[in-house]
Amino acid sequence: MKFSKFSQFSLSSFTRFLWGAALIALPVTSFRYFPGMGEGTLVRPLAFYPIALLLPLLIIQLVRGKISFPRAGALTPLAGFVLVVLMASSFGAWLDPLPLRGQDYFGRVIRAWATLVIGISFFIAAVWMNRNEDDLKFSVKWILAGFALDVAWSGVQALAFYTPILPKVTVTHWQLTFSMRELVKTNRISGMAYEPAWLAGQIATVYLPWLFASLLTGVRVTRFKWLEIILLGFAGLLILATYSRGGLLTAGVATALTFLLVGRAELRSTWKWFVSKSLILRVGVLTLVIGTFIGAGLFLSQKGYIARLFESDAESVEEFVVENSAGARSAYLVSALGVYEESPVLGVGLGASGFYIYDHLPDWSLTVVPEIAKQLSPESKLYPNPKNMYARLFAETGLIGFIFFVTFLFSLLADSLNALQQKNSYERYLGIAGLFSWIAIAIYNVTQDSFATPNIWINLGILAGVTAFALESNTR
Repeated sequence: MKFSKFSQFSLSSFTRFLWGAALIALPVTSFRYFPGMGEGTLVRPLAFYPIALLLPLLIIQLVRGKISFPRAGALTPLAGFVLVVLMASSFGAWLDPLPLRGQDYFGRVIRAWATLVIGISFFIAAVWMNRNEDDLKFSVKWILAGFALDVAWSGVQALAFYTPILPKVTVTHWQLTFSMRELVKTNRISGMAYEPAWLAGQIATVYLPWLFASLLTGVRVTRFKWLEIILLGFAGLLILATYSRGGLLTAGVATALTFLLVGRAELRSTWKWFVSKSLILRVGVLTLVIGTFIGAGLFLSQKGYIARLFESDAESVEEFVVENSAGARSAYLVSALGVYEESPVLGVGLGASGFYIYDHLPDWSLTVVPEIAKQLSPESKLYPNPKNMYARLFAETGLIGFIFFVTFLFSLLADSLNALQQKNSYERYLGIAGLFSWIAIAIYNVTQDSFATPNIWINLGILAGVTAFALESNTR
């Protein structure tokens, strides 16, 4: 009996260790040592290694009756989406597209299914490992620990870029021990992610939600009461240092919308504090705020591709898009929607849109977009993709798949709103973080199309898990 209890305790502790390891490993997006993946597969999350060990242990505990399977409402539309993807893949096999640059239909579908399984594994693990307030605190603590490591590595990169203390070639060698990519040559901070835009996306979708929720609610998950505030400051600095337009937009819009929707009480409190202070203090605060925005603007304007957004003399939308280095993405988006028109109900099969994209490229992209010209070259080995999650869903799973996935997302929004209605400070903390994550992910998916990235699953899985187990406890 004692041995049985010890065994159960050890297994439970080990599953928690694996979950913490997955969360602290989130910053590494393109791990070098990922078997079975070609060089063209850039999304290789290190965090999947502990998740791959964690899920079998959870299943063993489930079979032994030690834990229960979470009844999260979001799992129903997610299961429906998986079934639609299966039907779409079968239909795509019937369409039987011609091979493209050594890639055939079944090879692409298997790779795409692998990314979907990886992504859903993150979501299910997050749901399963978060049942109550203690689990939530544990998860956020290790998420922030991973971010602290990312901040430290970003500092090392900054030393290599902007000081003579560390040679750039040395830091590049260090980075290549775990990442597929060397330091970015344009001196943009990328952290442990593959590129600066990926780091900005991580911050906006994974880390900022918890830091912003902590700021609004005063909830702290560690003994260090100022840790979240300090990390929030670093999050803002790192997003600026990435010079990522998509990351800046995602973080800015998500912050503004979340604050307007749930931060009105804090806004009123801040205003009352502001007007109650002396004129000198108020002027000082205003000067600091305005100076911060001006400084950020001047810092970002150093990069020409950001300044071009405000200095363009383009005479059409197409010219403006191409001028601002978004021509290829826009062309792939238009092309993916053209693929959807060919098969609007079930799409062409998961991962198969690339076989049809070149046939639907807009005319304007064929002559003025260098990236498109490079891909159309007979010597190119690149396989195109939509670079937009929503366009990919339409093209590869059709209208039915798109509806199921959007239903899945809106069920998670409902979980967030439900948490916000509760009086407990931790539930409001969870609700604010969930709402921020939902908005950020909705925007982030406009510029990425991979199911394997943990960014779109982790926070929403934590939200779904805590709310599901809370509802389950209330109905007993």
